[in-house]
Order: sequence, then structure tokens, then C-alpha cells
Amino acid sequence: MIERLIKPVNLFKAVYSYLKSSATAKTDIKGMPVSISTELTNKCNLHCPDCSSGSGLMGRKRGFMDIELFKKVMKELNPYLYNVNLYFQGEPMLHPLFFSFVGNCLKPNSIVSTNGHFLSAENSEQIVRSGLNKLIISLDGMDQETYSTYRVNGSMNRVIEGLNNVTHAKNTHNSSLKIEIQFLVNRFNEHQIPKVRQFAKSVHASLRLKSMQIINKEDIPSWLPTERRFRRYKIKDGEFSIKNSLPDRCARLWFNPVITWDGKVVPCCFDKDAEYVMGDLNQDSFSKIWNGLKYRIFRKSILSGRHMIEMCRNCTSGLRGVRY
Repeated sequence: MIERLIKPVNLFKAVYSYLKSSATAKTDIKGMPVSISTELTNKCNLHCPDCSSGSGLMGRKRGFMDIELFKKVMKELNPYLYNVNLYFQGEPMLHPLFFSFVGNCLKPNSIVSTNGHFLSAENSEQIVRSGLNKLIISLDGMDQETYSTYRVNGSMNRVIEGLNNVTHAKNTHNSSLKIEIQFLVNRFNEHQIPKVRQFAKSVHASLRLKSMQIINKEDIPSWLPTERRFRRYKIKDGEFSIKNSLPDRCARLWFNPVITWDGKVVPCCFDKDAEYVMGDLNQDSFSKIWNGLKYRIFRKSILSGRHMIEMCRNCTSGLRGVRY
């Protein structure tokens, strides 16, 4: 009975401390995170031009997460977590022990986001039987030319074949696995939104139309959709900037940290190159890092001037009126 209360009580503590911190601008942290994102690998098979990993802009070392490190994290955080995202940068299904990671987070909801190139019939069968709760598959075009404009070196037909494999396995086993197609809306594919809606319906998948984060400002005019509701950016005085007013708060710092493949804890999913390392799980427990001085100082900097932090200037947290 007591074990069942740990998770909701922790959620209450996290919400309370976030709201208190936002109202007073004084750092208060109680409880543990309710969700984490873990980077199985930052390697990828594609070369998407505005992805830190695929474009080659990432400065940090490439590698694969040690399964023992993951087990250590899950042992400490499992009582508190509602969700575990098994992805950050890179393609998680490239990890040789991919299914071992899925198998070690059965209690919280587990979510994987993939570019869809490794969904063979065998892998799809294993995914459906693994206990994974949600599978997000990127499909950014409904013909090869449009698709590969962003998914460089990718095969649309292979992704669609993978989607069909997962759908077939799901139906065969009467699985509750949720399948979501993620469509990264840009200038080159926005005309295909009706087609991808129809396709998602045909494979019984949900569809998420996501606005595009653009790393290089000089690329914004090239990718920016004509439809305003999908634009993250506005132009003012000849300069592009995110539409976000960047309020001095961010729930991610109270609820959803990110762990890189080599055990670094970073504040959120916008720290793609791990520039703001809060601690190293190879040296300290998660609890020590979460409540440590570095994290407290960083939270305080968000509460006192979020717009001054470089990675926050391209962040969607708090952004209204845009699908992201």
C-alpha cells in the first residue's frame, strides 16, 4: 500500500515545489523527477541537416549507454517515475542491447522515438511483445523526394514497411502498444499533411504534426512553413527569433531531466550538446545531482533570466499558439 503512494506523493511534491519556485523566483526542490529521458546512443544512420547528431554539428563524443548504468538509474528512480523516454539524440534502435533497455523499464510507461529504419518483421514482433507502451515513428513526407529533403539518406518505403510490420504484429498479439507518426512540418512537406493524415488512419496510428526546430538561423527562411500555426519563429527588425516570450520558469527542470549515453545529467532535451552538465552518474547518485548545488544554481538562473541562457532561446516550453 505504501509503495503505491510513493509515486503520487512524489508528483505532488514536484508540482508544489515548481509552482512555489515559479511564484517566488526562489529555488525550491522537493521530490524526484516524474519522467526522464535517456540517451541510448547519440549515433544515427541518417544525416538530417538541422539535427545536432545527423548534421555532424554535435561536439561531444559518440557512444552507447552501458546497460549497467541504466539499471543503476532505474533502480534509484523507478519508484517515482511515470514515464521513461528511451531516446534523446541519435537513433535508439542502433544500440546492440536495445531490447534489454526496454525490458528494464517495465514499471513506468516506456516510450521510444525512432526514424523507422530498423522495424523489420522480427524487431516489430519483439517490440510488441517487449512491454513498450508507445512507439513514435518519424515520417516527414509521403514521397521519397519530399521525405529525403530532410531525412537525408533515409528511405520512405522502408519506414512505411516498418510501420506496416509493427501494425501487423500489434494486431496479431492484440497489443495495447500506442503507435504515433511524427510529421515534422516544413516548407517542403506541408502540402502533404492531408496525405499523412489519411495514411496514419489506415495504419491505426495517431498523428503528431510537429513544428521544426532549426539550429542554424540562416536556414530558417528555407525551412519555415507558409502556414503560421506551424512556425516556431517570427521575424522582427530583419531578424528571426522564436515566438516564445520565454517566461522565467521551466517545468522541465522540476520534472524531466535528460541522461546522456555516458551518464551525464543535463537539464532538458534542448541541451543537445550537453553544455550544461549538472553531474555525472558514474560518480554520484541521481539524488545527489538532482539536489546538488549546480542544479540549484541553474534553476535559479532560469527563474531570474531565462532569456539569457543560449539554449533557452530556441525552446518551446511555454510557447503558445504553435503546434510543436
